[in-house]
Amino acid sequence: MSLLKKINSSLNNKFNVNSTKNITDQKVEEAPTPPKQESNIQQQPVATNIIANKIDTTPAATQNNQNNGVVPMDTSCSRPQTPVSIPLAGSASAMEVDKEPLTTTITTTTVTQGTVAAPVVKARPKYSLTDFNVDRTLGTGSFGRVHLVRLKSASKYYAMKVLKKSEVVRMKQVEHTINEKNILEQLEFPFLISTLSTFQDCANIYFVMEFVSGGELFSYLRRCGRFPNNVARFYASEVFLAFEYLHGKDIIYRDLKPENLLIDHEGHIKITDFGFAKHVPDITWTLCGTPDYLAPEIIQSKGYGKAVDWWALGVLIYEMLAGHPPFFDEDHFKLYEKIVACKPKFPAHFDPAAKDLVKRLLTADLTKRFGNLKAGSSDIKKHKWFIGIDWQKLKALQVQAPYVPPTKGEGDTSNFDAYPEDHEPYGTICPDPYREKFKDF
Repeated sequence: MSLLKKINSSLNNKFNVNSTKNITDQKVEEAPTPPKQESNIQQQPVATNIIANKIDTTPAATQNNQNNGVVPMDTSCSRPQTPVSIPLAGSASAMEVDKEPLTTTITTTTVTQGTVAAPVVKARPKYSLTDFNVDRTLGTGSFGRVHLVRLKSASKYYAMKVLKKSEVVRMKQVEHTINEKNILEQLEFPFLISTLSTFQDCANIYFVMEFVSGGELFSYLRRCGRFPNNVARFYASEVFLAFEYLHGKDIIYRDLKPENLLIDHEGHIKITDFGFAKHVPDITWTLCGTPDYLAPEIIQSKGYGKAVDWWALGVLIYEMLAGHPPFFDEDHFKLYEKIVACKPKFPAHFDPAAKDLVKRLLTADLTKRFGNLKAGSSDIKKHKWFIGIDWQKLKALQVQAPYVPPTKGEGDTSNFDAYPEDHEPYGTICPDPYREKFKDF
């Protein structure tokens, strides 16, 4: 039975703010062919929707003495997104997979699941749509879009994510959306997006977040082809600190990729899009994420924990240094076989220390994966690839970023792609059958 049973026409499982971009026709270094053996991926005809991203382009790196050896090229490239349904053992929908018995014997852990309870957080100001001037679109997705907005009372710019209630309900994303709100409200860290407010009207729910003017790391990486070692190390270091903070709160991010890393006006990382983030003290089973970045234990429908984020960090480091993910195939079944086989092929230029770290992160054996051992995240932090990183100064934003995006001042959107402004008007009067589902907004 084929792993890809259905191809859906709309983006599923989440709101992704940049789902449509141009792509150039350039060659990618081929990932290794998995050994001819029976796949370890269990197959049963129960579909779980997940966004599939793929890359078929790797521009050559252009280097000189500017921007730490990186000069953005005037090209456009993106990771296209294709909605697919993936039959895996034990999978229903992303919303249903977590409805397991409250305790399951997996070593000695106790399973915790369900919607994140609203944590005790400091009071936030409450706003409504009338408090903002809605400006241009910054990104679009399956059931909403992100706008640049200006708070009238302070003349300050923010990014407003607008999700259509009826589509959130239809796509069975109510629980994920509530989780995203509850998690965002308890986060306060330099490399994570901050939230001003959330609210709803009869048709939509709204997330008002800080506006990060430098655009996506994805766009920068595609213009450059690949990053020099020191540039990749800088971004990986900031992602590491963000994950260390999240894991300290028992939050798994589960959606790392260059598209979800924004660059602020000083060149530092801001992780955005917490639609798949979840409070997981021990183990969860939800099948979600970006296929290129899925850990083997997710693909195999095993219970998993924070170690999936460290696997994803290994994929990110590889992609930044090579210009493409370590595992790639247009056939998603073959892609998952390559991930489970776990034999990444490294380009000749790959830094030896980085190669060693990536190998220790991209291991299917959880008893050997860095970040999941007795020393926890310290094994990663103390690895030789990170020698020279002053972690305290980095966290305090006292380390100069290798690249500072050009901006023309507050509210400048020149680092974002243009999108048609063809959305339905906001703030209209209409029936509201879903208000109770989003009562916490």
